[in-house]
Parts: sequence; C-alpha cells; structure tokens
Amino acid sequence: MIRRKRKVRKFRGSHTHGWGCKKKHRGGGSKGGKGMAGTGKRKDQKWTWVIKYAPDRLGKRGFHRPKAVMYTSQTMNLSDIEENLQLFLDSGIAYEEEGKLVVDTTQIGIDKVLGSGRINRPLVVKAYYVTPKAEEKIKAAGGEVLLA
Repeated sequence: MIRRKRKVRKFRGSHTHGWGCKKKHRGGGSKGGKGMAGTGKRKDQKWTWVIKYAPDRLGKRGFHRPKAVMYTSQTMNLSDIEENLQLFLDSGIAYEEEGKLVVDTTQIGIDKVLGSGRINRPLVVKAYYVTPKAEEKIKAAGGEVLLA
C-alpha cells in the first residue's frame, strides 16, 4: 500500500502517537542512548561485547592535574635578548653599568633564559634561572650571569 501522507500526519494532535500510556515512549530514554550508554546498571546486555571488543572503554583511568595547579614557566632565548636589546634599553629593562649592558629579565616576568641563539656583546643577564648552555654562551661573549 502506498501512503500519500506521512504516518506522522495521522498522529498530529494525539497525545501518545499510538504508544498507549504517555510514559512509555517519551523520548531519548526509550532509545537507550548512543554508543556505550546504558552500560552502567544494565551492563549485562553489553558486557560480553565490551570484554571482547573494547576492554578499555569502562572504568576511570589515569589522572589529570587541574589547570589552576599547573604552571608553565615564561622563557626567553638569547636570540630574543639580542634582537630586542634596543627596545629593552628604551623601556628601562636594560641599562648600562661599568661599560657592560645589564638586562634584567625579571622585570618582564621571564623565569628562565634559554640558550638558543648567540650573543655578540658582553651582557650581564639577571634572571631567576639560566640554562647551562645559555650561561656558557653569555660567559663566552664576555658577560656574566646574576641569579635573582
């Protein structure tokens, strides 16, 4: 038999759409969800499938540290110091003292100075932490490192 109108049209205005009591066919609950939904209290239905095909799907695993607790240190390379030296001098982050330029990275909120790049002039670098490679390059250029 060919229906000229969709079956839904027939049920417009009907409370139950042919399912009897209102409670029986309310919506998403009667579908049982998607994917692994419903494996909690009535796990027997999917349990054998889970053990065979997806043993890692059930249960909590691992630990994630909260974002509020995690801290990433602010870093700067030697190449960045060399590149922005004039900017640092203009803003007062770097200043001249006894013929050497002193760069105070703690003023800009930098925690660590990394050793990527090269330095062509003697600099005194003030920082909370300086990597050994960076310290080696600073001293090779005739400068020194002051830890804050």
